[in-house]
Amino acid sequence: MSDEKYIFSAGAKKNILITFVAGLVLAAIGVVMMNMGGHDAHGTEAAADAGHHGFHWTQRLYANLWINNLFFTGLAAIGIFFIAIQYVAQAGWSVGLKRIPMAMASWLPIGAVLMILVFLFGSHDLFHWTHESVYAEEGGDEILIGKAGYFFAPFENGGFPFFYFLRMVVFFGVWYLLFTQIRKQMLAEDIDGGVTSWKKNVTLSAIFLVFFGYSSSIAAWDWVMSIDPHWFSTMFGWYVFASWWVSGLALIAFIAVLLKDKGYLKIVNANHLHDIGKFIWGFSIFWTYIWFSQFLLIYYANIPEETIYFVERWRSDQYSVYFFLNLILNFFLPFLLLLPRDAKRHSRFLKVVPPIILFGHWIDFYLMVTPGTLKENGGFGLLEVGLIMVYASAFVYTVLHSLAKHPLVAKNHPMMEETLHHHI
Repeated sequence: MSDEKYIFSAGAKKNILITFVAGLVLAAIGVVMMNMGGHDAHGTEAAADAGHHGFHWTQRLYANLWINNLFFTGLAAIGIFFIAIQYVAQAGWSVGLKRIPMAMASWLPIGAVLMILVFLFGSHDLFHWTHESVYAEEGGDEILIGKAGYFFAPFENGGFPFFYFLRMVVFFGVWYLLFTQIRKQMLAEDIDGGVTSWKKNVTLSAIFLVFFGYSSSIAAWDWVMSIDPHWFSTMFGWYVFASWWVSGLALIAFIAVLLKDKGYLKIVNANHLHDIGKFIWGFSIFWTYIWFSQFLLIYYANIPEETIYFVERWRSDQYSVYFFLNLILNFFLPFLLLLPRDAKRHSRFLKVVPPIILFGHWIDFYLMVTPGTLKENGGFGLLEVGLIMVYASAFVYTVLHSLAKHPLVAKNHPMMEETLHHHI
């Protein structure tokens, strides 16, 4: 059982490649349609009607690249977070699942490179605060001038955002460094047995959790909240984390049930699926709690500089459908579909709910990014669908390639007996 190894077949690789190429083609067609005045060009027409003659299709491209970078980087980071939680909590139920989040985390260096490149080339299209004109002594933006030190220190306002960029590099660097050390001990455990590697991972995981607790919140402020630089929420770090976390849980469950259908993960049974299903159900409610608290406290206060964030999303003809779709996909459907006990124990439900949640939280990040970057020029068309396919296929290839490199289940894990006899 512990010698199980996933075989990444040529057929699976071919299907992933087809999806990747099809995504590129659809994205290219979307760009052509925007430039030719087709269905995907409504944003350009809106800009012309509003007198915003500076809009260019590359702005929408950068916005979509940023959305996908945020979403898939979050899945990778949650892979490490899930593993770290299991070690610190000394959990035994999850022994058969931990190689899945380990494979998810292998996307992290790729995500880091993509995030850095998109920021370097597209920061002016994504972030209003990167424009030098807003820091002018006369006619500048007083609010952004007051926040300039957070982005640019120690260099002059309006120059390269050194402090912002340094935080991005440090966060990715520390996350990946700790992940490589945790993975090293996980694999060493397969060979050496005992509890030495396990104890080292408890320590490494505790360090990661403390660092991630702070860095993930700051990353949420930097990478998402600063898109709307005049608006802020003290709950935003938790909000982004909740979206990442429930998406990561959904992906772990989805991969687990698909592997079981292929005859793998014999160690994982209905009791383990029940546990991961409970987590998905519970944290879908947690995400909704954060969403509603943020919405209620800001919107009910009726402070114009704060409520504009929701006005742009809720009352906009362009984004209102996604505003309500976000709640349906991320709360109502998971809550109702996973409410019965049996639903959390059978693969047929865990093949349906996780994809809904994953797409739903992509929509969540779409709503966080697009209205602030593109205003009335945003849209959802072939460009968006194509880039989702490109990123998803690249991410899936990376995960499956990583899964195939190591045994699917940890050998010599000190809590193997506990997971074998786990029953709820």
